[in-house]
Order: sequence, then structure tokens, then C-alpha cells
Amino acid sequence: MSLPPCPKCKSEYVYQDQNHLICPECAYEWNPLQAPGEEDTLTIKDANGTLLAAGDKVTMIKDLKIKGSSQVLKVGTKAVIRRIVEGKDHQLDCKVDGAGEMMITAKFVKRA
Repeated sequence: MSLPPCPKCKSEYVYQDQNHLICPECAYEWNPLQAPGEEDTLTIKDANGTLLAAGDKVTMIKDLKIKGSSQVLKVGTKAVIRRIVEGKDHQLDCKVDGAGEMMITAKFVKRA
């Protein structure tokens, strides 16, 4: 039985592990019985465990130093989430009141 190529990187070197298919080149795992549009969406939670979405208003829960600047974002500073991204160093692209566009880690905010 031939297996379908990886949907992410189109590699033909796919193997099956129980009911999932795994690509050894990009490490992507998927269920072949699941419809392609039903993939898991990116879920980011704030410090209280509330799900965040683009357009949500958030506030800082601790003072945050801004890299490369002497400016500090104080506790209670408000921001609007412009976009949610998948990343190791930050998950939120926000417009912060008084500071402009910033990249912020979700664990330092709470939904307002």
C-alpha cells in the first residue's frame, strides 16, 4: 500500500504509526482519515488560561523591558492583538498604547 506524500513538505518518505502518518523530513504528523480543513488551529492562552484571538484587548501583568531601549511597559498597559503567530520567543503581534507595534509573549498578558 502506498502512502500519500506529506501535505507540508511534499516528501514521499512517509511512514505510518498506528492511525497517524508521519513525515521524517519535517516531523509533521497527521491523521489521513481527518478532512484536510479540520487541522488544529493555533490556540494561544493568556496568563489566566483564557484563549486569545486577533482583535482582543489585553493588559500587561508585569513590567516588561523593551529590548534595545530604556523604555518599560508598565503593569496595566493596554494593547490590541493584531495577529497571533507561532513562535518560540513571542506569540502575539500587538499595538501597544504609547509604544507602537510590539511582539509580546502571551504569558505576560491577560485579556481585558
